[in-house]
Amino acid sequence: MANSETGRLVWNHSTHLDGLIPILEKLITIPGINTVTPGVISRAKGHSPKMKLRISVPIRGGYKVIARQGKTVQEVFVVTDLSQKQLEVALTNSLSR
Repeated sequence: MANSETGRLVWNHSTHLDGLIPILEKLITIPGINTVTPGVISRAKGHSPKMKLRISVPIRGGYKVIARQGKTVQEVFVVTDLSQKQLEVALTNSLSR
């Protein structure tokens, strides 16, 4: 099991956006991130050439994040003690590392 200073990445789906898991593995190393759970994959009308992560709505204990790449969208649920602004910075840092 991971040490207590890192969050937990939950694997409950067999499919994920290409390149999403390495980003989420970086995200769970940030203090204040407790659990990250990738969710449902769906199609989008628009096209996003690069991976993008944006906060969608608050959930109990955290936020729902939308990951987009190409015409595919995946929900990611993040349980965290961070504020929305702090999570936005953490998401940006995880994408750029």
